[in-house]
Amino acid sequence: MITDIEDFFSKGCGRCARFDTPDCSARQWSSGLEDLRRICRGLKLEETVKWGHPCYMFAGRNIAIIGALRGDFRLTFFNAGLMKDPHGVLERQGPNTRHPDMIRFTGNDQVFAMEDILRSYLEEAMDYARQGLKQPKAEDGLDLPEELTEALDADTELAEAFHALTPGRQRSYVIALGSAKTAQTRINRIARYRDKIIAGKGAMER
Repeated sequence: MITDIEDFFSKGCGRCARFDTPDCSARQWSSGLEDLRRICRGLKLEETVKWGHPCYMFAGRNIAIIGALRGDFRLTFFNAGLMKDPHGVLERQGPNTRHPDMIRFTGNDQVFAMEDILRSYLEEAMDYARQGLKQPKAEDGLDLPEELTEALDADTELAEAFHALTPGRQRSYVIALGSAKTAQTRINRIARYRDKIIAGKGAMER
């Protein structure tokens, strides 16, 4: 995966064989992605690279992440359970996603047309970060480590696979991550567990 923000906009995320080729989704949606970037930077959000994608932060918290697929590109919000969505533009990334958390674009010109709405949603999310608010816990009562929540928010495939796991398997990852002493160790473990989660296995399964 990429670590330089400029690489995403010129080459892609580095997660598949289409990286740095004319077939890369980031190139297909380049003008729309650049408009999203302009809007985020215009709000003075801190631009970083996380999970191979442009991630925008405020007050030390992740606010939103940009992604590109073959059929669309999207702006996905962290802590989406707090968002009010007055314009009804937020969608769930998949059937197992807990909250509507993304705005999907199927045309490069749609970002410019929605700019005022996008700014208002980003400003709303920034205000929650400023207040230190977080979305409510899941109804099942499973308290996920913050690093896992953020990884799920940023990675559609991982989120769908994790939420499709049995409660016991989900809990096995919470326990395994809870034993880590630092946030970086938890992040490293999540990356190591990714293939297992997608395969439908628990943390201790082979």
